Amino acid sequence: MRSLSRVVAVATLFSFQFNEVCAQTQDTVRTLDEVLIKDSRASERSPFTTSNLTREQLDDAKSEVSIPFMLELQPSVVVSGENGKMGETTMRIRGVDASRINVNINGITLNDPESQAVFWYNVPNLGGMAQSLQIQRGVGASNGGGNSFGGAINLQTLNARDKSYGQADIAYGSWNTRQYGIAAGTGITAKGFSFDIAYNGQTTDGYVRNGFADQQSLFASASYYGKRSLLKAVAIIGTQHTGITWNGEDAAVLDENPTYNSAGEYYDALGNVYYYPNESDNYNQRRYQLYYSLLMNDRWSLKAVADFTHGDGYYEQYKAEKKFTKYGLDRSGKSDFITQKLMWNSAYTGNVSANYTGNRVNFTFGEMMLYFDGNHYGNVIWCKDSTGFDTKPYEWYRYKGNKVDATTYAKVDWDATSRLNLYADMQMRYVDYSIKGVEDDLYALDFHETYPFFNPKVGANYRLAGGQRLYMVAGVSHREPTRSDIKDAFVRGDTVKAEAMLDVELGYQINKERFAFSVNGYAMLYKDQLTPSGDLSSSGYSLMENVDKSYRLGVELVAGYQFCKWFRMDANLTLSINKIMDYTYTDFVEGDTVLTTYTRNTDLSYSPNVIGAAIATFEPVKNLKLQLTGKYVGDQYLDNTSRQCYRQDAYFLLNFKAGYTWQLKGSEEIEAQLVVNNLLDHHYRIGAWAGDDYWDGYYHYSGWYQQPGINCMARVSLRF
Repeated sequence: MRSLSRVVAVATLFSFQFNEVCAQTQDTVRTLDEVLIKDSRASERSPFTTSNLTREQLDDAKSEVSIPFMLELQPSVVVSGENGKMGETTMRIRGVDASRINVNINGITLNDPESQAVFWYNVPNLGGMAQSLQIQRGVGASNGGGNSFGGAINLQTLNARDKSYGQADIAYGSWNTRQYGIAAGTGITAKGFSFDIAYNGQTTDGYVRNGFADQQSLFASASYYGKRSLLKAVAIIGTQHTGITWNGEDAAVLDENPTYNSAGEYYDALGNVYYYPNESDNYNQRRYQLYYSLLMNDRWSLKAVADFTHGDGYYEQYKAEKKFTKYGLDRSGKSDFITQKLMWNSAYTGNVSANYTGNRVNFTFGEMMLYFDGNHYGNVIWCKDSTGFDTKPYEWYRYKGNKVDATTYAKVDWDATSRLNLYADMQMRYVDYSIKGVEDDLYALDFHETYPFFNPKVGANYRLAGGQRLYMVAGVSHREPTRSDIKDAFVRGDTVKAEAMLDVELGYQINKERFAFSVNGYAMLYKDQLTPSGDLSSSGYSLMENVDKSYRLGVELVAGYQFCKWFRMDANLTLSINKIMDYTYTDFVEGDTVLTTYTRNTDLSYSPNVIGAAIATFEPVKNLKLQLTGKYVGDQYLDNTSRQCYRQDAYFLLNFKAGYTWQLKGSEEIEAQLVVNNLLDHHYRIGAWAGDDYWDGYYHYSGWYQQPGINCMARVSLRF
């Protein structure tokens, strides 16, 4: 990546050769940029439950290493990591995992077409590339790609500014964590051109053993603003090299050594323990986008987008004492192996949409088409007992996935009266997915399925006097199973079904000059919901199971009050019930050989009934900002049985952030920031896996990810 750094430096210097002249009014420029996100964002009069973050808020949270932790204090959000905040991080909204949260950039889906998840560490610091961000909780507004089952996250990349700018960041924190980044832009030149670039990197030794990370990202944008049109090219490039930390460990082991991680562990003939140094996950992702927006007249606007995304990488592991037959080798006995599981995939996406804005009616319709080609294969690159074994990479499995995703959507909101707005939203989605080849356990895969989905939504928004509103929305969402769901079910001899949800939400909101409050009630009713069973696959994915009927019922409370010029309090609280109806499972007395079958209403896995956050903001003097934040996550379960042996205890985190800004000449300024996480030094654990197993009797087993105690990060930013 050194060459990448040189490119960034040259481009940054080059960008300031342009004159800082804006050719159009800022209103027109802003409108052209907003056309790119209009069909994926919920407006103020739409009946959805949303949270919005501005560029200033995202920049203030830049010391967080990924977007999930930037959003940790938002309502109903739970964020976790295998290695604290480093490396792999996951996010849930209302207990719903990341593969059911639609994430898009300028309206183009970021979710991987096969896993349907977003791997945030593949492109670190996406927040540093974002102009704004909106979270939609619940079913969300329709756009291209998969529908949301818990929420949607909509990012808008950096917009052109009216003047040239630059920013440099450097940060250092616990576990030798280093962050660095630069961003620069020309502003809009006299001829209507604009260039923006941002480069960010992060390295860390990590909290747990082998928890290292080396992650870098580059954002580059070139725009041309015509009189009524915008042409923008965007490149987002990410690379990551991280240590594998997904194994999870027994609680008794972590009691002895909290930073223990078994990844890459092996023993010699004398029983001495060693660790393979390159037990790692490695991935490169390149995303290239071309946008065009046009203001046809005062009523109509058009958007067209083309996106090409390519990813390739592998994870490498040391496998001790494995049978030769596991890797398709016609030989008896066992040996130690080093393997690589590789992937090479490309996605092609096109999206066109049109928007009509009238005096009383807004209407949007669009079409998205995606084609995905994914290759998965594995190589044995070393064998300890190499007798008769070719030392060149030996491929032991290969399969291919192809996916076509076609989405048509139309949305209308109508001001029926001066106070009442009615909303309707229809999405038709057709998915054709196939998998063919041999998977890593040497099972032959031959899967082909089509999924036609119809996802309607209707709602109403009623504006009361004094900044108040009432709203209601009801919507249906469907979702196809992921590659991992299909593959794992195939190996088990099962079939996996698409899942469906009916979401009904009712809310009230008031916004005053010094006070804001909202309450939102939701009922998310599922058919064949796919939910974590507690176990993990060999590559760290949660193994999922369909449950016939389940639901999530909850209420979200959000409030903020400006007590005085220098003190403000904000808080949110989610209270929910998350249940599977008539779930059947077996249990036993520890060490017994007799199984008993139960059918009960049980809790959905990884779905706490209480989630809360509070933020106290102090600004005692000009340019000094102090924040104290608290996050509470209630009890939850590692599987779907509600057994106490698989319960994850509630935890509370108290964090502190201080920032001071020195104003220099003109618009130049320097900001220093100190973040201290987990002030109470709470050494809590989050669940990795759980399952019943037999070893001369049945026993309950569970694995955990140890979370770090108190840790800190110091950051300095120069803006000009």
